[in-house]
Amino acid sequence: MTGEVRVLVYQAAADEAQLDAVRAAYHQVSRRLAGVPGMLGNELLRNPLDPTALAVMSRWESLDAFRAWEEGAGHRQDTAPLRPYRDTRTAAPFAVYEVDAAY
Repeated sequence: MTGEVRVLVYQAAADEAQLDAVRAAYHQVSRRLAGVPGMLGNELLRNPLDPTALAVMSRWESLDAFRAWEEGAGHRQDTAPLRPYRDTRTAAPFAVYEVDAAY
């Protein structure tokens, strides 16, 4: 086991113009998070079957590293640009997965 975790935050766009806004917010947040201890990177994912459904997947060296950032003072401010695009169609706004196996 690697101890790494992946965090998926579900986003949504109403149309093509809003898709561009989500992308802009993603890049703004990513620049803010560059250098956060324990964060290994992130990606903006789009569902090919539903182009309005997106997710930001971040990679963390450990659950502890993710929790330390999430509980920190800057978490809400740093991620604020993406908050208006949360996908309210999902049961939960995000999910956390620990890497169980990898090649």
